[in-house]
Amino acid sequence: MIIRWKHLFVLAVIAPFLGLAVGWSGLMSVRASTGHWAVTDWFLHWVMRNSVSVRAVAAGDVPALDDQGLIPGAAGHFETGCAICHGSPAQPRPDSVLAMLPPPPDLKTVVPQWSDAELFEIVKHGVRFTGMPAWPVQSRDDEVWSMVAFLRKLPEMDTNAYKQASGLHGVGQAGEVSPLPVTCQSCHAESKLNDGSHIPRLAGQSEAYLLNALKAYADKQRPSGIMQVAVGTMPAESLPELAAYYANQPTAPRQATQPISGLVEKGRVLAEQGRTTDKVPACLTCHDKANTNPAYPKLSGQNSA
Repeated sequence: MIIRWKHLFVLAVIAPFLGLAVGWSGLMSVRASTGHWAVTDWFLHWVMRNSVSVRAVAAGDVPALDDQGLIPGAAGHFETGCAICHGSPAQPRPDSVLAMLPPPPDLKTVVPQWSDAELFEIVKHGVRFTGMPAWPVQSRDDEVWSMVAFLRKLPEMDTNAYKQASGLHGVGQAGEVSPLPVTCQSCHAESKLNDGSHIPRLAGQSEAYLLNALKAYADKQRPSGIMQVAVGTMPAESLPELAAYYANQPTAPRQATQPISGLVEKGRVLAEQGRTTDKVPACLTCHDKANTNPAYPKLSGQNSA
């Protein structure tokens, strides 16, 4: 028994040095071209699934993901930030991506294998050793859930449905204000802003407010993974041009949906009087007020969502 313990002790001491020696020797291959051993591939995926499943518990309650208003913003972000590796219904994964180890999966086939909470964990935090990045802003769970809602729809999307959701102009065709085939209008076009849309209406906002917002996204001072990626594709000198363009767009008349009983009156009280018990000032003190600071956004005309 004493001899066995001695052997185990010697092995525990020597093993780390043997590992370092093998690493130093260069004998261990890191070539992506050779692929993983089958047991290595199985082990890595087994570890990933267990890790994701355990941590998915922290995702909390899953919100309603059947809200169609969640889809457009996430679809546009998918085209600019995700489709380059995972492909999309509009274009397959390129050969250069398929040569990665491991190759990014075709999400149409793998998304159904994960629960909503597990997809949230993967999208928000990424996956080490795969090239899958974390969500650009860790404080925007609402954006991550929007992406989960989009991923749930992805397996059933054809090319036309995907283009309509993402605002994709056409594969390989750069937009006017972006080197990518998705532009500001892909999400903010008036034709896409139905009352259930979670995307804000930009037309009619002041030039000062729009420019401040764009600069804040570009400088990572205003948290939004979707907007930071979108603005990050544009040169700094184009931001004033964008602000001026949208500030001068006419606001289109629209028909408001029937409000939920009682909400309009409660909103009127908040807008005109605020709520002193919670230290909430009256909205109209700053917003939608004549001759007010142009850096304050206008709230009237926005969708209820």
